[in-house]
Amino acid sequence: MAKVLLINGSPEADGCTAEALKEMIKVFEGEGIETRLVNIGAKSIRGCMSCGSCEKTGKCAVNDAVNEIAPEFEKADGLVIGSPVYYGSPNGTLIAFLDRLFYSTPFSKQFKVGAAVVSCRRGGNSASFDVLNKYFTISSMPVASSTYWNQVHGFTAEDVRKDLEGLQTMRNLARNMAFMIRAISDAKDKYGVPELEHSAFTCFHDGK
Repeated sequence: MAKVLLINGSPEADGCTAEALKEMIKVFEGEGIETRLVNIGAKSIRGCMSCGSCEKTGKCAVNDAVNEIAPEFEKADGLVIGSPVYYGSPNGTLIAFLDRLFYSTPFSKQFKVGAAVVSCRRGGNSASFDVLNKYFTISSMPVASSTYWNQVHGFTAEDVRKDLEGLQTMRNLARNMAFMIRAISDAKDKYGVPELEHSAFTCFHDGK
């Protein structure tokens, strides 16, 4: 069975971001896709220390939610990242989590389907959406799209429930994501996966 991991970066486990993700979960379950929703926004998660330990051990030196969730990410066929907007950007705790999750894990993310979801009262959604999508595009992860940018508006969960277009966008996003996961699975069986090159590393330092 296909599996989608959903990360809620909001400290409010039942807030605006959660409403958007719950709308997607309804569709995934109807499509027969297994889901797991993880709330990390209220956890104490520090940023990357650039210690290089993960290159030797295959896991982060800081043993917290990052190492706990990493195996779930490895098994997942898709990843949804949800965040509220703080000062025009995603939640700082979520960014610290994602930096370490993506950098410290040695397994391939190639062709896991990614989707970013953002919520705000008024502005900052587009900038936050852009930040979250960069994790996918640097990892050879196809990005799922919808019928509008993947965002909902509201100051409370009740407000989001009134954002009918936003919730519609979430449902369409989940349907498109489910289709992509199945299509990629079929294509892997038929064609395999493209070879990725990693030998070139641009650096203009001449060593002097």
